[in-house]
Order: sequence, then C-alpha cells, then structure tokens
Amino acid sequence: MLFVPAIAQSIRQQVEAYPSDNLLEHSDQRVIVKLNVHVGNMSLVDQFEWDMAEDNSPEEFARKLCAELGLGGEFVSSIAYSIRGQMSWHKRTYAFSESPLPVVEVAIRHQNESDQWSPFLETLTDAEMDKKIRDQDRNTRRMRRLANTTTPW
Repeated sequence: MLFVPAIAQSIRQQVEAYPSDNLLEHSDQRVIVKLNVHVGNMSLVDQFEWDMAEDNSPEEFARKLCAELGLGGEFVSSIAYSIRGQMSWHKRTYAFSESPLPVVEVAIRHQNESDQWSPFLETLTDAEMDKKIRDQDRNTRRMRRLANTTTPW
C-alpha cells in the first residue's frame, strides 16, 4: 500500500495541470443508446449513455465491446450500425428534447440499476430467435404507426 500516496499525488498533479477552461466549453449532450442485436442464434441486449458532444467512434466502441464480451466480428458491424442509426435520430430530435439526462454526480451506477445497464447476452434456439424477431418486428410496426398518427406541431 506504499504506492497509494504516489498515485494520489500523480492524479492531483494531472487534474491541476488540466486547463479548466475546456471543462466549461463542454456541453452535455448525453443520450441513451439501446442495443438489441441478433447474429445467428446469439442475442445481445444492452443500453448505455453516449455523449454526442464528444468525438466518439461507434466502430471503435463496437470493437472494444465485442472484445470484452468475446463476440465475433459480425457483431461489430451490427452494433456500429445500430449506434450510428440512433445517433442520426438523436441528432435530429435532440433540440426538441424536453427532459435531458440528469447531471452525473457519481461515475458508478447504483447496484439496483446494474441489471438494466449491463449487457445481456444469450444463446437462443431457432424457435426462440424467430419469436424474438417477430416480436421485435411487431413492435417496430407499432411504433411507426404511433409516429405517423401523432399530430405535427
């Protein structure tokens, strides 16, 4: 435990050396990205916050996520495609958002939220996969109907 003070001192020096004016310029544009990706009989469900103000790469994020979860390359392109599609939608609708995400005060989520903010990976049978895709298609059609029936501003 002799190294703890040295690490703490190093962190303090780095924080003090960082220009504080950059912190004021950064605008918070966090959105929630939800993944529901199926490749073969594998299904990945996850959600996370993505800051649109940062210069993040969906492809790099997808590569790292797949490496951490031990997923094949097919998932990388599917995850990146899903993120890019959601970013496109969020960029069009962000200005009209009435409820921004709460300010982050602690970087770690509470234990009771861990299930909804952790990736869920499962292997499904062919019948389960067909049912899941049908349910997803049905939900997509329902959401499109709702979007088309709402009155414009």
